[in-house]
Amino acid sequence: MASRRYPAHSGYFYPKDPEELKEAIRQSFLHHLGPQRLPSKPSGFSGNIIGVISPHAGYVYSGHVAAHSYLALAEGGAPDVIVVIGPNHHALGAPVAFDENEYWLTPLGEIALDMELMKELTSIEPLFRFDLAAHMYEHSIEVQIPFLQFVFGNEFKLVPISMMLQTPEAARRIANAIVKVKRDHGLRLYLVASSDMSHYVDSKVASKKDALAIEKIKTLDSEGLYSVIIEEDISMCGYGPVMTLMETAKLTGHRRVDVLKYADSGDITGDKSEVVAYLSVAFRS
Repeated sequence: MASRRYPAHSGYFYPKDPEELKEAIRQSFLHHLGPQRLPSKPSGFSGNIIGVISPHAGYVYSGHVAAHSYLALAEGGAPDVIVVIGPNHHALGAPVAFDENEYWLTPLGEIALDMELMKELTSIEPLFRFDLAAHMYEHSIEVQIPFLQFVFGNEFKLVPISMMLQTPEAARRIANAIVKVKRDHGLRLYLVASSDMSHYVDSKVASKKDALAIEKIKTLDSEGLYSVIIEEDISMCGYGPVMTLMETAKLTGHRRVDVLKYADSGDITGDKSEVVAYLSVAFRS
């Protein structure tokens, strides 16, 4: 019998009812801080985009920012596989972990994990391990899945990677392995790097600090991003996944970096004194 990961955060980060969830995603696209239009049905895969940075807070706070990323993916066409890399907030399990379950469930249905691809990746790169604990409670990957289902349906295969070891070297090693299997199999593949930006600081402080990180992202400077996060005490949580996407972009020739949207929770709550900030970026050729 196939094993399944059931949603840990439906009813909290996003609605549990399928129709309410679809409406929440629709409203994210139509929001005045979102792209203000719904994605068209994806057609042939263009290969012009390798991946996006997308936030992972509750949809009411960050869904409109995430929608910019998912509109960009929709315009790139339908993929075979989507790799979603998120930080490990709970510090449980292996440093870089695949899930052991064969399917992930959300209120919008179930998505098959590409078990064969993940096994191949573990044979290429020893950093990868299968670990249930790393994914059991983690929200950073889970919240991306309903957006992917809304845009692409349930036909793509998922590769979820929980990344506790967030170093430039780990990012390079993960990126090298992903690019190898992508090329070896001719995969139509997207990579989603799940990250929020500055946490629980004044909006002006967040904007100033995050601008330093965004500048490094735009120039695909992984070492520089890592350094500025440490030196400037930037509380960006998913810098490891972002560095992995940056390294993947360099390896695949996707060197055009489009910052699609930056906003913070204060834009929704009205309280700018202590915000969490969110970023949407597309990596294109």
